[in-house]
Amino acid sequence: MSTNVYHSDNEYHHSITTHLADMQLRENLKSSMDTLKINRKKLIENRYHDWESLRELGKQIKQKALKNLPELLEKFEYNAKKNGMQVHWAQDSKEANEIIYSLAKSHNIDTILKGKSMASEEIHLNAFLKQKGVNAIETDLGELIIQLIDEPPVHIVAPAIHKNRNQIGKIFEENLKVSFTNVPEELNGIARTHLRKEFQSFKMGLTGVNFAIANEGAIWLLENEGNGRMSSSVPDIHVAICGIEKVIESFEDACVLDMLLVPSATGAPITCYNNIISSPRKKDEFDGPKEIHIIMLDNNRSKMLAQPHYYQALSCIRCGTCLNHCPIYDKIGGHSYLATYPGPIGEVISPQIFGLDNCGYMTNLCSLCGRCSEKCPVKIPLAELIRDLRSERIGQGMKQIKGYNNVQYDKEEQKMMKEFSKVATNGWKWRIAFKLLHIITPFLPFIIHIKIIKKSLFGKWLLNHELPVLNGNLYTKVKKIKGIIYE
Repeated sequence: MSTNVYHSDNEYHHSITTHLADMQLRENLKSSMDTLKINRKKLIENRYHDWESLRELGKQIKQKALKNLPELLEKFEYNAKKNGMQVHWAQDSKEANEIIYSLAKSHNIDTILKGKSMASEEIHLNAFLKQKGVNAIETDLGELIIQLIDEPPVHIVAPAIHKNRNQIGKIFEENLKVSFTNVPEELNGIARTHLRKEFQSFKMGLTGVNFAIANEGAIWLLENEGNGRMSSSVPDIHVAICGIEKVIESFEDACVLDMLLVPSATGAPITCYNNIISSPRKKDEFDGPKEIHIIMLDNNRSKMLAQPHYYQALSCIRCGTCLNHCPIYDKIGGHSYLATYPGPIGEVISPQIFGLDNCGYMTNLCSLCGRCSEKCPVKIPLAELIRDLRSERIGQGMKQIKGYNNVQYDKEEQKMMKEFSKVATNGWKWRIAFKLLHIITPFLPFIIHIKIIKKSLFGKWLLNHELPVLNGNLYTKVKKIKGIIYE
């Protein structure tokens, strides 16, 4: 499966409209997002004395690591090899997939058990292996649920968060041939029983990496279910896919980022499992993999790092809190973004990884409210970066983003924005426009069905937006405010 399938504006319009109309999806997302936000807020208020200073420290750690990334990558490789691990470098998704398939083929392996890994989703590993006759089985509960119905993750932390327990019960009933239940403990038991037989005989496990520690040549995996530990310690061969930006200098740095990541992701103080892996099984040890292979994935990250502004997105620690707080994401879900990484962070990194021509439209899925920037635990200025990527998409900006030269400009949009700027920069035109808008707003539900309006850019916008009701003369009210000089 290609990672560079072009998605037209019409595909995005259809996807967004479809998901907006799915009221069950919206109800599920709202419930889940509200819970995650409340849990995060309570934990930070009750457990952390100076969360903002911790955020600043996390930002500095990531910025320092990115500044020294070439040296840290070499140091990590040296120490990891010294520890007995094997390090592979993959320039793009094709190389990463080929390396993993070659490892499986050389050991006569036809089944791989996977812990959660967004990097594997990014390179579309499962689809690639399936074409080669290798079965990749997801062991994370959320990933298993969506694999059974052949869907991609909807969220970078909670891949099946758009499904409620009744829907999950139906999925298990139809795909695992079990009796229907919607009791969470029983659903967990069904998944555990289903996967147990796979865990008893598999030879290769695959995981992602949360932090790669350069000073120690070790990797750190965070998880809550124990499947990551099984995937990394039970089989003879453990393969870990690590984006090159995950490398940091020390365990002390990793501890700070861990304290930021977990509360931001789930509202919990710590994950149930912290797996720190520094070497394969040694002679006097009874368990652990005999081989550890770490795939260092670039996939355009080096070019991102070279950007004087957009490189800041590489600080992301994949907590997903920007998705949880986004007023757009919780209405349409992750699948509307038509890319591996949805939400605010996806709007920044997806166009840079997969191309502005492929994913540029998703930058429209933002109200520029700034919540994502305010909540990001490592202070990535996401709203600012999204706004700047919008300018890249219409032919402005630094013009160095991948796929920039292939962007198809919307002439109707350009024309509308030129006319809007004329109105917005002229006082009397702006006042007349607002008065007219006040008059026609009640009739918009009928006007939108006029054929010529419906096909226009404004008509498409109105399909998914509601204009506020304008009461009274704003300018008259502004003039009355004490201290205001109205020109």
